[in-house]
Amino acid sequence: MTTAPWRDPALPAAARVDDLLSRMTLEEKTAQLYGVWVGAATDGDGVAPHQHDMTADYDWNELITRGLGQLTRSFGTAPVDPAVGARALALAQRRIAAAGRFGIPAVAHEECLAGFTAWRATAYPVPLAWGAAFDPPLVEEMGRAIGRDLRAVGVHQGLAPVLDVVRDPRWGRVEETIGEDPYLVGTVGTAYVRGLESAGIVATLKHFAGYASSAGARNLAPVRAGTREFADVTLPPFEMALREGGARSVMAAYTERDGVPASADPELLTRLLREEWGFTGTVVADYFGIGFLQTLHRVAGTPAEAAHLALAAGIDVELPTVKYYGEALVTAVRAGELPEELVDRAAQRVLLQKCELGLLDEDWQTPAPEAVDLDPAANRALARRLAEESVVLLDNPDGLLPLAPDTRVAVVGPRAADALAMLGCYSFPSHVLTHHPEVDLGIEIPTLLESLRTELPDAKVTFTEGCGVSDPDPSGLTEAIARAAEADVCVAVLGDRAGLFGRGTSGEGCDVADLSLPGVQGELLDALVATGVPVVLVLLTGRPYALGRWHGRLGAVVQAFFPGEEGGPAVAGVLSGRVNPSGRLPVSVPRVPGGQPWTYLQPPLGLAGEVSNLDPTPLYPFGHGRSYTEFAWEEFSGPDAEIGTDGSYDLSVTVRNTGGRAGTEVVQLYLHDPVASVTRPDVRLIGYQRLELAAGESARVTFRFHADLSAFTDRAGRRVVEPGDLELRLGASSGQMREVARVRLAGPVREVGAERRLRCEADVLRN
Repeated sequence: MTTAPWRDPALPAAARVDDLLSRMTLEEKTAQLYGVWVGAATDGDGVAPHQHDMTADYDWNELITRGLGQLTRSFGTAPVDPAVGARALALAQRRIAAAGRFGIPAVAHEECLAGFTAWRATAYPVPLAWGAAFDPPLVEEMGRAIGRDLRAVGVHQGLAPVLDVVRDPRWGRVEETIGEDPYLVGTVGTAYVRGLESAGIVATLKHFAGYASSAGARNLAPVRAGTREFADVTLPPFEMALREGGARSVMAAYTERDGVPASADPELLTRLLREEWGFTGTVVADYFGIGFLQTLHRVAGTPAEAAHLALAAGIDVELPTVKYYGEALVTAVRAGELPEELVDRAAQRVLLQKCELGLLDEDWQTPAPEAVDLDPAANRALARRLAEESVVLLDNPDGLLPLAPDTRVAVVGPRAADALAMLGCYSFPSHVLTHHPEVDLGIEIPTLLESLRTELPDAKVTFTEGCGVSDPDPSGLTEAIARAAEADVCVAVLGDRAGLFGRGTSGEGCDVADLSLPGVQGELLDALVATGVPVVLVLLTGRPYALGRWHGRLGAVVQAFFPGEEGGPAVAGVLSGRVNPSGRLPVSVPRVPGGQPWTYLQPPLGLAGEVSNLDPTPLYPFGHGRSYTEFAWEEFSGPDAEIGTDGSYDLSVTVRNTGGRAGTEVVQLYLHDPVASVTRPDVRLIGYQRLELAAGESARVTFRFHADLSAFTDRAGRRVVEPGDLELRLGASSGQMREVARVRLAGPVREVGAERRLRCEADVLRN
């Protein structure tokens, strides 16, 4: 028997795919461009916007005779035992291969934002907690573990990470982001991509691009970002994750910018992404995003027009199910309304990726294990480490924390005894199990109340909820006051309930009008403070909330951003002192709840000044976080210097742990550009280094600054390095600078592109 060239693994992938395409009918080529969502609901509440009216009917057995591009969320749609799900997926793949002429299986994709979104899979901290940890190597390790779990059950592609940069913390999906700074988002997100890709999983960057800049923080609202904000804030994390992380897929955003939806924007999806950045992977639609060109954006009058716009822009795959790239597309091509070359272009990209994944080989196999453990001890230990590193101690003015081991503690608040308080909206329990109340969580999630009792076995711990998360009923406040009055210290555990489309206080479609604590939680906190008993505020949230109302009135403030299944023990460990907090804020914490949505990346007119009575200065700035030990910064080396606009410069500082216990300092490097041809942020992060130091230990960190890191987009739209004075500021946060190095860039304006340096490397020498 002669093997067709496309089946020959010895041939180059491009040659194999060209041969295969030449053998395919139009229907077979288009079949590679869509997915099928088996079991998706067509009525009632869904897990994707407009799921109930955008899911099409189809005959599965007839459909797969043409082949199939993708299988959507075999594990993430309903609770299924992982081993049973793996065997069902393997059976579906065999059926797909047997039904088509070419025997090619589908790419199986799943959500994996904070762990594999599947029943009984580890629920890790949300990305905002990754940002708080300032620890890319640990995030990479987590990405690798998630990738291994996906691979073990036959999944090929993960729809993560989210690389949107927070622009307005009222947006519901802040919990899914890594923070408000593009350098932090880029470095941490790239680490996650490296981990996922190292396990053989196709990482999918989302949402490309501008989604988080939606007007009024409303989900899917028009994006108001200008040219320079888009180029210098929105795009850099994606570029870094592609260039340095090796991501093989990108998801187009739902939103539109300046009248052009991302899903119909060839400037974004083809010229920038492919021609300038050199991306060769696949671009997939966000769920129903192609249909939204017709139904929401109204830039297409028919399904065929929507398909034409999306294909021409550069979207290769319709997700989550077939509607626009199916019969409507075939009919349009047959009628001469849409060039078949666009179908061929997308099919080639899809098939090249399938070839890379081994799906064109005759001996391809999909795992069908008898037993699968998606939450092993190693995963839980990793989730615990990341959770512990992500907890931020915002304030502890009088040393109330750690708690005394034999104290009387009144635990009060709606988040203390609820396991779901630890999870974001893309965790399986919050995302799917709310539709299946008869099914157990599938994983162990200790609550903070349980964990605190374990941490402090000699303490007398009482509990009352006090109020609901968003319920306006204040009737529980009386009992809360009584319990607090009987205690030596009150631990108020407040925060968010993750959900979808208004069914939570944080999550996709759960946007807020201002940054007040949800429901009557603010009133509860007022009542607890009024008792005179010292109050430790613990926040389990998906976004920052305004805390100025209580500043100076609380004994301590601890912030955790949905810290995952091991979040209860992690936060309790911080309260008991077993864990020395080391998290730093990836987003600023505002002083007042409304009127000034703000991130720290502000030019001069965005800062406090005499021209307005409103002061946007945050209560706790980006990068802020306290410890139970003290650190001294010594022997700074950053002499005034002149370098070329293509030059480099080193600055160093020694950090010494002067306290009595081990702890972690995060040294942050910020750039201040005093004069530029366009307005620039007063400071912006360009480097950081996490230093874990034993008591008395010191380490010297050297940052290797390159002039490329000062680049920005000028008035002509070019990315340039301009000559002039710069300040390199070393700080413990964006609001607490410790040392300054003054560097002058000399020489001509230099235009830079894809070859430029994207990160500031740091060397650490331990003494």
